[in-house]
Amino acid sequence: MEELKALIVGIVQGFTEFLPVSSSGHIVIAQELLGLDFGEENLTFAIVLHCATALSTIVVFRSDIIQILKGLLKFNDRQAINFTLYVIISMIPAAIAGLFFLDTLEALFSNLSVVGCSLLITALLLYFADRQRSNNGKISVYKAFWIGAAQMMAAILPGLSRSGSTIATAVMLKIDRTIAARFSFLMVLPLIMGASLKKILDGAAGNSSLESAEAMSASALALGFVAAFVCGLIACKWMIALVKQAKLVYFSYYCAIVGISVLLYTVFAA
Repeated sequence: MEELKALIVGIVQGFTEFLPVSSSGHIVIAQELLGLDFGEENLTFAIVLHCATALSTIVVFRSDIIQILKGLLKFNDRQAINFTLYVIISMIPAAIAGLFFLDTLEALFSNLSVVGCSLLITALLLYFADRQRSNNGKISVYKAFWIGAAQMMAAILPGLSRSGSTIATAVMLKIDRTIAARFSFLMVLPLIMGASLKKILDGAAGNSSLESAEAMSASALALGFVAAFVCGLIACKWMIALVKQAKLVYFSYYCAIVGISVLLYTVFAA
């Protein structure tokens, strides 16, 4: 059962991390409906899943990442320097939320009503972004900050999709759809790595429970990693194609249906 749970969690994490349907929201829903512990308190497993999705992003955007690093090393590649600056600016709001509102975040992540409402917000963002037809602009400091603000809200509210809100915000700011998707996925890499490092440091300092993490078998960890990595690759590539084709509205309908269903469930289950 441990391996099966790890496999399910890996699949959920891999697909929903990149598709605009909210990985955190779906984890909360699955915990409630299936009675599964998705291991958010399991330090090792949480790190493994984050590393798997980060690795899938690196694989998909390896050429972009290499070009950016080469440009930074030359110290004269203005495009690479600007892109890095925009990523740093976009990280500021989410970093502030993570540092100062951690207790609030943990409380919200157990509230199904918040998940339902946030999914409806995601649905609206995707719907209006899908209707945006004038998209030939570039990223600027101003736009990077507002995309980062969208990422911050997604970090605070379970059910508000990170990829959905950031891509939708970028598209509504009239940024080219391909650039919007690329920026949305690359901007989260430093945050994923930072979050993983924080978990490691918390564990080393004795702030997280390591007993359950150490008890988890290597086979379960491996299954979770592979499932999250493979599904992340598929979802990331699929999402890029869908953004280019302006097909975000289908995910809007999905989020609306799930959001309404969750809210109805909370009413009748109360």
